[in-house]
Amino acid sequence: MSTFDQREDSFEKRYVHDEELRFKAEARRNKLVGLWAAEKLGKTGADAQAYAEALVAAEVSADADERVVATVTKDFEAAGVDQSEHQIRRTMDEMLAKAKAEIKAGA
Repeated sequence: MSTFDQREDSFEKRYVHDEELRFKAEARRNKLVGLWAAEKLGKTGADAQAYAEALVAAEVSADADERVVATVTKDFEAAGVDQSEHQIRRTMDEMLAKAKAEIKAGA
């Protein structure tokens, strides 16, 4: 294998690794956002976990971020929870940073 082929192989492996980490971080973020939203909605225990897992399932779609925001916004409006879409997105950003830190730490 030539040096060029080795470099290409290395870049491909790095890309796959980075994409896997991104997927894990976004899935973990969705769970954290789900638990946060469940608390705001007054859900506890198994209901809170089920709500969070439903948001994790959104990760498999192409527009996962928008589906999470839409779901949480709709649920907040139905429950009378006062959180703007901007606040939800800000919380998603904060939870993504937390998820990335947890993954890097091996949690």
